[in-house]
Amino acid sequence: MKSIYIIIDGRVQGVGFRYFALLKATELNLSGWVKNTPDGKVEIEATGAPNNLSIFIDWMKIGPTRSIIKTFSVSDITPIRTFSQFEIH
Repeated sequence: MKSIYIIIDGRVQGVGFRYFALLKATELNLSGWVKNTPDGKVEIEATGAPNNLSIFIDWMKIGPTRSIIKTFSVSDITPIRTFSQFEIH
């Protein structure tokens, strides 16, 4: 298991990004959360198998159809976070 933190900037609010992240995380059996930030970004914390997290990261770099990703950063979180499910905050 591994935990990651992602922050995404660009046209990422009002385009269904949080729901997109929820669907992909659910498909990949990840837990954690996604939320909009007051400054227009999207933040994500996710925990799961390293291979599934890699696939999730690739999907988040693409985003939903109407999104435009300007900056994308991902970092590992230690210690590993424990969540019961993936949810939108």
